[in-house]
Amino acid sequence: MIVTQSLEKALSHEGITLTEFSELVLRLLDYSVICREESQIEQNLYDRFLRVEPLIQDYLSVLHIRLLHESQFQYIRAYPPGAEVPGMHDEQYQPFNSGLRQRLGQQEIAVILVLRSQYDKSLREGAVDDHGQVLISLEALSIAMHNLLGRSLPELMSDRKRMFSKLRQLRLIQFSLEDEVESAEAWIRIRPMIVSFVSDEALAVLSHDNSHSTTQTSETTTNREVY
Repeated sequence: MIVTQSLEKALSHEGITLTEFSELVLRLLDYSVICREESQIEQNLYDRFLRVEPLIQDYLSVLHIRLLHESQFQYIRAYPPGAEVPGMHDEQYQPFNSGLRQRLGQQEIAVILVLRSQYDKSLREGAVDDHGQVLISLEALSIAMHNLLGRSLPELMSDRKRMFSKLRQLRLIQFSLEDEVESAEAWIRIRPMIVSFVSDEALAVLSHDNSHSTTQTSETTTNREVY
């Protein structure tokens, strides 16, 4: 009761009720991300967050949950204890299974890694729009998947739709209609949230493995030509 009363008093100065505060916290814990441009609901929640950010940070810090607030692209991502957060270190609290930890399949992880790689490539080339998004065709994504990991996108359309819907829920990509992902000519947008979702270390491993694989292929080709 003491904590609740103190919280209600602090919230009253911002004109926010305890119910509205709870709605914001639960959304963060449930979705792990709030992106202002996603919907009217998330726009309202994001704007509410700006009014009580210190209170949210303090409240979640008790659970050792950390927040990354990217004001440029107007999104917030919640990280469980032990998770890698860009620009933050947490060696004290080790990872554990929780609702904030997204359970992803190997195919989803592979696509996310490639999406991050393609995002960085476009970033270096300056092919990023005003919202920090990168436009990529499914054909280009499929080629990158093959070149970087030797994998393909799911062949079954039901699996492909399910995977892309999951990535959209994580606010990593954006597309209008689910039917669009059936065609190789379809386009999706990689959102800047991909940077905070995939660590630089994971991307470096992908680049190193691809470079090593390319070197081995080149050496094999050279040996065949020599002999």
